[in-house]
Amino acid sequence: MMTLIAKLQHTVFFALEPETDGFLLCDRLTCMDTLNQTPCLTIAVPIFNEEQNIEPLYNKTRTAMDALGLSWELVMVDDGSRDGSSALLDAVAAKDPRVTVVHFARNYGQTAAMMAGMDHARGDVIVPMDGDLQNDPADIGRLLNTLDEGFDVVSGWRKDRQDHAIKRNLPSRLANTLISRVSGVHLHDYGCSLKAYRREVLDGVKLYGEMHRFVPIYAAWNGARVTEIPVTHHPRLHGESKYGLERIVKVLLDLLVVKFLFRYSGKPIYVFGGFGLLSILCGFLAGVWAIGLKLTGTSFVQTPLPLLCVFLGATGIVSILMGLLAEMLNRTYHESQGKPVYKVARIVRAEKGA
Repeated sequence: MMTLIAKLQHTVFFALEPETDGFLLCDRLTCMDTLNQTPCLTIAVPIFNEEQNIEPLYNKTRTAMDALGLSWELVMVDDGSRDGSSALLDAVAAKDPRVTVVHFARNYGQTAAMMAGMDHARGDVIVPMDGDLQNDPADIGRLLNTLDEGFDVVSGWRKDRQDHAIKRNLPSRLANTLISRVSGVHLHDYGCSLKAYRREVLDGVKLYGEMHRFVPIYAAWNGARVTEIPVTHHPRLHGESKYGLERIVKVLLDLLVVKFLFRYSGKPIYVFGGFGLLSILCGFLAGVWAIGLKLTGTSFVQTPLPLLCVFLGATGIVSILMGLLAEMLNRTYHESQGKPVYKVARIVRAEKGA
């Protein structure tokens, strides 16, 4: 492992969390130990209103990275903190040339901070990490070592999670079970921010809402090899959690979006058209039923079936039209930007004359 570490230049990334809520070898095999070279590793740490944690987090990260013998860069994103975090971040950047601070104009949420971290990352490996000191920077070396075994994504698993058993742990376990079953990507802990990604896995990824926790799903669905390892989880010592039970609803809705985008983003007519045809069929059956009642002496005004027939028929027609419109938008999206509807892993072709 140390042989590979010596070839790596390390970037450490801190994002200030917004909202209330063997080693990968670089393609460039000659990463130099100078700050002017493009680094091979970026660590992203979302933080929001964590003034008591910034200095300890920086010190722990620096100690862990120096122990690995890596040159590193620290990029911190202040996501509209309202305490003294901004000043402390600037102070850290002023005393260490390896540190860069990006200040958001206001609080945009953890996912936006993660996205900013990825956008500003220069490394060939990106490792997000929470900024509340519950993740341990010492685990980064183990993540990278596992990544070098041929995986594209290594996810942390807070096996011994130090949070409230009912308010945090139980809802998290239920959500993780549901996400794993719906997505087909079986991980114990989607909510753990400590993960390691090869950069190519994240190229072109745009995160919205609360979808940062679903990045391993995007990666797996695009052919990436995903695994997980247990990581250390410490109890929170300073500040307060930015998450509440309302995140469960957000996770469920985001999971619905993710599933739809994967299964039907290239064929939306299957969803809208399928629902439309079902509505028309139900409307037709309601109409037949109403006619049958009419023949037995029941007036149309005595039953809601005629209205239901019209309503379901109109809903079906509108749904089919929406599906056709979605198909046009999908083609415009791909063709206007030259985006293929597939992703090539590799191409094998024999040389002429071979």
